[in-house]
Amino acid sequence: MSFEWRAYLRDNYDTHLDELKEYLRIPSISALPDHNDDVRAAADWVAGKLRDAGFPEVEFISTDRNPIVYAHWHVDDNQPTVMIYGHYDVQPPDPLELWETPPFEPTERDGRLYARGASDDKGNSFATVKAIEALYKTDGQPPVNVKIFFEGEEEIGSPSMAPVIREHKDKLSCDFVISADGGMHAADQPSVTISSKGLAACQVNLKTAATDLHSGVHGANVPNAVQSLVELAATFHDDNHRITVEGFYDNVVDLTESDREDIAKVPYDEDAYKQMVGVSALKGETGYTPNERAWARPTLDINGFWGGFQGDGVKTVTPNEAHLKITCRLVPKQDPAEIVRLIEAHCQKHCPVGATVSVDPFPGQAFPFSISRDHPGLKTAMNVLEDMYDKDVLVTRIGGTVPVAELFQRELGSDMVFFSWGLPDNGMHAPNESYRLVDFQRMREGYCRYLQALAR
Repeated sequence: MSFEWRAYLRDNYDTHLDELKEYLRIPSISALPDHNDDVRAAADWVAGKLRDAGFPEVEFISTDRNPIVYAHWHVDDNQPTVMIYGHYDVQPPDPLELWETPPFEPTERDGRLYARGASDDKGNSFATVKAIEALYKTDGQPPVNVKIFFEGEEEIGSPSMAPVIREHKDKLSCDFVISADGGMHAADQPSVTISSKGLAACQVNLKTAATDLHSGVHGANVPNAVQSLVELAATFHDDNHRITVEGFYDNVVDLTESDREDIAKVPYDEDAYKQMVGVSALKGETGYTPNERAWARPTLDINGFWGGFQGDGVKTVTPNEAHLKITCRLVPKQDPAEIVRLIEAHCQKHCPVGATVSVDPFPGQAFPFSISRDHPGLKTAMNVLEDMYDKDVLVTRIGGTVPVAELFQRELGSDMVFFSWGLPDNGMHAPNESYRLVDFQRMREGYCRYLQALAR
């Protein structure tokens, strides 16, 4: 097995970094229709770089919105086939006034590269392309069969992915998926991720009278919609911060002792965390540590609440309508559609006197994902990271949602191994997003090592 790729990566670092900067200058913001041409330009740019990296098959898979950049390199029937997942779209950069340098003009500062998408996910996903290029330039081909699946809708919830993955099941078949989207628990501390939460979302609408009413004439007698919705919202949790929606926990698999031991091994400083987020105390389900709650317990959050007069000054009305938005982060065995149904039943049961209530589900529901600790791709990733860092690898979970992870698992029968170098302090989705230059180097090296280690 050759290791000439090490010299190639070293000698071509400046070129690869310049190419990454070129990529970051494309404002591929999938959430804003004004940037549709930029999103397509990013897809074209990535396809060109995949061809340069040696892929004999590069094409676009059409979707209802933005194309998937797909590539395939078959080297040997006796070798496993892996598919590398990433995305070329980025978040909007607002608020622009908080950026120290322009979001789409990549800038090196203090060992970091600052730009929108630097970490999420252009820096990470582009590093995988450069790793395969290094293997191609030094060995003639990658050591295993490789497919590429880079989408352009991740930042808007991957709405086109389910039908496309289902339709192209044969083309996308693989032994497992490697995600270039994700990260490490901390700088210089290797980690792997074994689960991510699902998502259920809905809007609760409460109505009382036929219209807003004069509060002096009617406020003493007619139910106030905002106050009634406050009463209803207060029924979602008990005094121990446990969700009171009947049936909500029926399918939840509680943490095992082994799970809790894994989570306890991950360093956690509660005081530092409170200082970072700016709160004086933490609040959550009794009986679980903060990391257990964030990573492995389901939640119900009220994300928005409105009704009545919202302008400056005073308007003396008794509101007749009020609304709130709810998202639930779900754990394995929970079904998003069923959770929304249970929330609706709860709202009807606890609807205050004199009010009517309706619940509207939102699109973009996602199932939770988990992978076995014994998965050979995961174990190989841990071995590679251990060799790279000469440290034990932490086993972590994600409190957020990665919809495609479960989609690949359900539609292709392919688990996802997260193998990426994003960090919590990279400012993803925030002003001054950045990517450590050392992690760009590690990511390129890591993928060369990983693909070689997977070869039978």
